[in-house]
Amino acid sequence: MRAILEESKIHPAVRGKVANYRADVVKEVQDAVAANPIVVVGMRMNPWPRKARKLLDAAGIAYKYLEYGSYFGEWRTRLALKMWTGWPTLPMVFVKGVLVGGASDLEALLKSGELARKR
Repeated sequence: MRAILEESKIHPAVRGKVANYRADVVKEVQDAVAANPIVVVGMRMNPWPRKARKLLDAAGIAYKYLEYGSYFGEWRTRLALKMWTGWPTLPMVFVKGVLVGGASDLEALLKSGELARKR
């Protein structure tokens, strides 16, 4: 399990700021993950989210795509999602509510047939 700073190690004056940082975006992704079997979270101009989408399209698998900015903007929004998941890069691919990784991880699941079994 990844290390997360204990709440007791965060000064009470900033706990709310930490807890609520871009909570609206995190909730938007949580809601999409709850409502859709497969969700891809990505950004413009990044080839890896595009690869994940192409893999799913080629396999004829429906998914929900959420896009947050590009290399030139919305990095704070993406930071909140990275803090929430602990996943450092985009895309973030969720299958039935579980973060399965990025494009390369998705490709491995498709090749192994595991994604078909998860659906």
